[in-house]
This record gives sequence, structure tokens and C-alpha cells, in this order.
Amino acid sequence: MRFPTPLVPARLIRRYKRFLADCRLEDGREVTAHCANPGSMMGLAEPEMKIWLEPNDDPKKKLKYGWRLVDHENGHFTGVDTSVPNRALKAALEAGEVPGLEAPVVRPEVKYGENSRVDFLLSGAGQDTYVEVKSVTLSRQPGFAEFPDARTARGLKHLGELSAMVAAGHRAVMLYLVQRTDCDRVGIAGDIDPAYAAGLAAARAGGVELLCFDCRISPEEITLGYALPFVD
Repeated sequence: MRFPTPLVPARLIRRYKRFLADCRLEDGREVTAHCANPGSMMGLAEPEMKIWLEPNDDPKKKLKYGWRLVDHENGHFTGVDTSVPNRALKAALEAGEVPGLEAPVVRPEVKYGENSRVDFLLSGAGQDTYVEVKSVTLSRQPGFAEFPDARTARGLKHLGELSAMVAAGHRAVMLYLVQRTDCDRVGIAGDIDPAYAAGLAAARAGGVELLCFDCRISPEEITLGYALPFVD
């Protein structure tokens, strides 16, 4: 997925009210950007971090910038927009480039369960496959990505919905997409959300599958990378 508008570098001043970030552009101007990330963004919202913003001239949008990346200034990036993984994954699914999830029909945001929408419903190749996607941005140990970075009742609900699909005779997959270029394995932050950790264990025992992938990230684009191992 290429960014439709070229990103511009900035420095983070502060993130607040979850979805707002004050930033300083290279020319010294201060702007407020939309932060499309409801999580804690642990380790990714420190003042003076180098970040990348996407400008827009949409008259319907109050904020003229969106925060897309953290630049760790060591050759690595983290994507902070939680809507990006689904867009990147959709392109890969439609191109048949996701090992284990090849299907002729890819439908996003399909209603299922109790007032939920599954990220992707794959069909036309045997069993229907229900796929939930989670963006992983937390890393507290070198090379190790963790989910979640805050308690997530919504994520726990999704695990229950996937388990119900398996019980109904379908295939269900929990896919963790690591929006970092500095991690080579994935695990669950059980100390942050014990309920989610227990819910995932129960879902796996009930037949929900796990897949983990990383991303290739640059200020030009974010695309699906390689499969990563899940660490129990």
C-alpha cells in the first residue's frame, strides 16, 4: 500500500486525547495531526521522536495532517495508523500473496457474530475462512513484538466470535500484523491484559488458528512482509 500523498518529516511535541498529536514540521511550524491509534502507543509517543505525517487538502477534514510512522532513526520504522494493516493485507489477499489464506473471493468488513464485523471473509475455496487482524506495535525487548499494548475488551470479543465460527464448522484465523521493521517474533503481553491472554489460549484450544506477519515499511509505502514465529 503506497501512501497516496508524500509523507513529510516532523518531530512529536505531544500526543493527547488519544487521537491528537501536536507536531513540529522541519520549517518550525507547529501543527496538530490526527492519530489513528486508540492504543497506549507505549514507547512510540515520546516528545522529540522523529515521525512522518501525511498531509491532506480534504475540506471535510478538520485536521490537515495524519500521523503515519515513527522513525527510530536507526533504519527502522513503526507504523502507528491502525487502519493501514487492513489496507495492506487486503491488497495481498486479493493478489493471493498471503500463505495459508489463498482464496478467490475476499470480502472485507462482513457482519458476523453479535453486532461484529470480521475484517475479512475468504470464500470460494472450500471452508469459509474468517480472519481478524490486529496491528502490533509494542516492543519491550529487542526483536520481540507484543500484543496488546493496552487492555482490549474489543479484541477479547473478537476471539469469542472467531471461536463461535469454528464451532459452527468454519475456519477462523487470528492474524497479527507487526507494523515494525525491527522485530522477528511475536507474543502476547499477558501482563498488560491477562484476560486477552487467557481468551487467546481458549480460542486456540477451540481451533482458532494463528498467523503472524511483519511489514516492509518506508515513508513511501507499507506492504506485507514475511511470516513470523509466535512465541508462547
